[in-house]
Amino acid sequence: MEKKLKKLVEEVSAKLEKVKSVNELNLLKSEYLGKKSVFNSFMKDLQDVPKEDKPKLGQLINQSKQVIAGLLDKTKSLIEQRIVEEKLKSETIDVTLPGVNLKKGSKHLISQTIEEIEDIFIGLGYTVKEGPEVESDKYNFEMLNLPKDHPAREMQDSLYISEETLLRTHTSPVQVRSLLENTEQVALKIICPGKVYRKDDDDQTHSHQFTQIEALVVDSSTNLSDLKGTLLFIARKLFGEEREIRLRPSYFPFTEPSVEVDVSCYKCNGKGCSMCKGTGWIEILGAGMVNNNVLEAAGYDSNIFQGFALGMGVERIAILKYGIDDIRAFYTNDLRFNKQF
Repeated sequence: MEKKLKKLVEEVSAKLEKVKSVNELNLLKSEYLGKKSVFNSFMKDLQDVPKEDKPKLGQLINQSKQVIAGLLDKTKSLIEQRIVEEKLKSETIDVTLPGVNLKKGSKHLISQTIEEIEDIFIGLGYTVKEGPEVESDKYNFEMLNLPKDHPAREMQDSLYISEETLLRTHTSPVQVRSLLENTEQVALKIICPGKVYRKDDDDQTHSHQFTQIEALVVDSSTNLSDLKGTLLFIARKLFGEEREIRLRPSYFPFTEPSVEVDVSCYKCNGKGCSMCKGTGWIEILGAGMVNNNVLEAAGYDSNIFQGFALGMGVERIAILKYGIDDIRAFYTNDLRFNKQF
């Protein structure tokens, strides 16, 4: 039996030299060390061996089994090492090859326009404020001089989530929140950019979602001439230093007096063309002096405090400034459009 065991070890060693994969190795392991392997037959043969020889033969069988197991483990390590080396070799990066040209993104035209307007106001000492897009009826309407039975609510077809909650129809609620947060009632100069929502059918000039920027100034001395000077400065920064503005009387529940603001047409310089529909003027935003009811609702004494507010649609500013003929172009994600800006 000793000769058989020695020959078995030599046989396994010779076969291992030809093994190329882990799968072949597992088959060999099953053949020599599995439940139906030759070692099981050796253990059965021990029953016929004289009692005094059993310990020695049993020891020889175990030693041979351990030698074969060691050879199998060594071969497995060598195969795994070779697999890793081949994988590393196949995945080697040639650093001398030219790199991949990655396409760089850019800011959307709406974002560019928002930042341009923000920069103008920040240069005038304003602070940028933001607020929730899901707003309460109280902040969106009631504290802006629009009680539930106010007919002016029909001016804005709103998207309600519940009876008291809606998607904000303007960024004016941020102004209300800022007034309430200003507990020391110091002078306030803020702008409020953000998305707003109205129940509207999307077409060339309308969208159910658009972007608005509103500005608010409240102190003890602000007057209508300050508002006009601010509007002229903004118009010239956005559309050119030669621009002029005109104010037309209008109505907004949260300002009194209220005005619509026109800028002289930058295409025809006020002479009249297709862009300004022959009038020489283009409407750009609405503004006015803050209504006393709004100040009082926020806890301000309207005998001491006064201020002005203005609001503009960012899409409208971009449409006028860059000659875009369809508001839907901002939202269709057409790279041919976006790459122009």
